[in-house]
Amino acid sequence: MGNDIRSVALERLDAFIGNWRMEASFPLAPPAEAVSSDDDAASAVFEWALGGQFVIQRSTAPHPAPDSLAIIRFDPESERYSQHYFDSRGVVRMYAMTFNDGVWTLLRDAPDFSPLAFSQRFTGTFGDDGNSIVGRWEESRDGSNWDHDFDLTYSKAP
Repeated sequence: MGNDIRSVALERLDAFIGNWRMEASFPLAPPAEAVSSDDDAASAVFEWALGGQFVIQRSTAPHPAPDSLAIIRFDPESERYSQHYFDSRGVVRMYAMTFNDGVWTLLRDAPDFSPLAFSQRFTGTFGDDGNSIVGRWEESRDGSNWDHDFDLTYSKAP
């Protein structure tokens, strides 16, 4: 049964595979610091790795956002996804991940490779055609009250 669950869970990740343009808006930053794909500088590539057992996400973006690498895996024992995140600042984090009915969530609410100064969560919704993901990052200092951090939109590149 574990292999069947794993196969189905991994097949669902096909929705991510490909090249994406990214656009982020930081509500508290000056407009000049918005990260956009107008100059093709903000992008993400999702691809299968190691025989289709993992999805690798590579993202590049201009300042103030860091470049990043993330590895998505599915654990058939817990029947859960996780995303292991690394970025150009040297940050390493582990996010619990879900992907159900076109909604992608990431949550970090416990210390992992670094102390937990604040909790983070991302919620992104795939468009009906699968060519966009509209999302937002939030943070919480107390674990229960969430504040908007920034918006992040992915658009599938042709």
